[in-house]
Amino acid sequence: MTNADDRELRDAVLEANRLIPKAGLAALTWGNVSGVDRAAGIYLIKPSGVAYDALTADLLVPVDLETGRVVSGRLKPSVDSETHRAFYLRWPSIGGITHTHSTHAVAFAQARRDVPVLGTTHADTFSGPIRVTRDLTEPECADEYEFNTARAIIELVGGDAEATATPAALAANHGPFTWGKDPGKSVEHAIVCEAVAEMALKTLALNPAAAAPPWLLDRHYTRKHGAGAYYGNDPAQ
Repeated sequence: MTNADDRELRDAVLEANRLIPKAGLAALTWGNVSGVDRAAGIYLIKPSGVAYDALTADLLVPVDLETGRVVSGRLKPSVDSETHRAFYLRWPSIGGITHTHSTHAVAFAQARRDVPVLGTTHADTFSGPIRVTRDLTEPECADEYEFNTARAIIELVGGDAEATATPAALAANHGPFTWGKDPGKSVEHAIVCEAVAEMALKTLALNPAAAAPPWLLDRHYTRKHGAGAYYGNDPAQ
């Protein structure tokens, strides 16, 4: 990693972490974002317990992608670092990961219910429900807990293509993890995850049998994703 590449990644991960409190996704220090440099074999992640307003680019912790060891510096990485590392190892197309304890997404996680696709707002970003994992076993919690959290999500989501189609999942009784092509995109997905979880809770309160036609949902997803997508403009044009 060159100095310029390091600075670019540090700035991107810092900006993404600062978006967590701005977007109301976490109280205190209940969230973290990472970004990966695959060529260098490292990822940068928020240090454990450091307040967002005290966070600087130089405080971000570099972690070896293969071993999970801190490469340099005196700070410990987020306690969720091993979860991030497992995702990077399994899904080569992702470049950033976000974990928060946003209220409505956590409510679904604690209820151990998927966030259903009830309308087009959800379908614009996610190709299906935001699913919740199985419970971890007692041995999985006792040893390599964070890595096992990732294993349960990977078991649920599947491979790289599936992770790209629905870049979010709920760890049962814990909370949401989201990912994307870069750190900023992973936070954007966390924002959408929380928004559609809130919408779903309110929709189900009004109508527990609420549902949406699948052809409508498919149309909204494909107009923003895939070869036939036509949403948005190219800023270079």
